[in-house]
Amino acid sequence: MADIPPRQVQRRIDDSAADMGTLVDLGLAEEQPVPQYAGLFVEPDIPPLADEPE
Repeated sequence: MADIPPRQVQRRIDDSAADMGTLVDLGLAEEQPVPQYAGLFVEPDIPPLADEPE
């Protein structure tokens, strides 16, 4: 099997925004709501462990 020479990396620059914050600043997207997790999880009502005599 012959050795294949490494390819030259081709970098292209485009005009797209890199993140959601930039899209919002440019008016191209609406700001996404922040998820609220309070009250979603219910802790089980488990009594504390009793110390067992040895």
